Amino acid sequence: MPRRKALILGLLLALSWPAAHLAYTVADGLHDAGESADAAVVLGSRVNPDGTLSARLEQRLRCGLGLYRAHRVPKIIVSGGLGREGYFEGDKMRDYLRQHGVPATAIITDNHGDNTLATVRNVLRMRDSLRFNKLLIVSQYFHLTRTKKLFRQHHFSAISSDSPRYFELRDVYALPREFIAYYAE
Repeated sequence: MPRRKALILGLLLALSWPAAHLAYTVADGLHDAGESADAAVVLGSRVNPDGTLSARLEQRLRCGLGLYRAHRVPKIIVSGGLGREGYFEGDKMRDYLRQHGVPATAIITDNHGDNTLATVRNVLRMRDSLRFNKLLIVSQYFHLTRTKKLFRQHHFSAISSDSPRYFELRDVYALPREFIAYYAE
């Protein structure tokens, strides 16, 4: 009996770590401290084959646009790569913001943010030219904890985040994927 109890206790402990991590990821990702920053960084996502934005990407941009309109950020950095569909996410994101009244001078486009780590590195390379000291990261709620961790690993900790209140069935897959990615990077 003691061996079985120890096995059950071990299993419960092993399952509690991912559960606690995922609970923290959700809480962190849905928390908006209402802070302002020198720029928002909106991470890219899929562009549809017809060149329109995926719902997920449009929601991220609406969130960034809301931050800009609320005067919480004076600039928006859009970062994404060249998708399988043949479109640069950054260009499509910039075009969306321009169509919604953001002047070109307030948008910085990174078309080489092929993944989260590339976005972090690319944005931090712009630090001197853009003269930013604080950033506000915009992505899906499940993606923000890992993104902020990557910025901290690259010696930039003046970050906060916001996410669109947009949920999809694919979040069920994305949350465990982010748990694995958090510890793999």
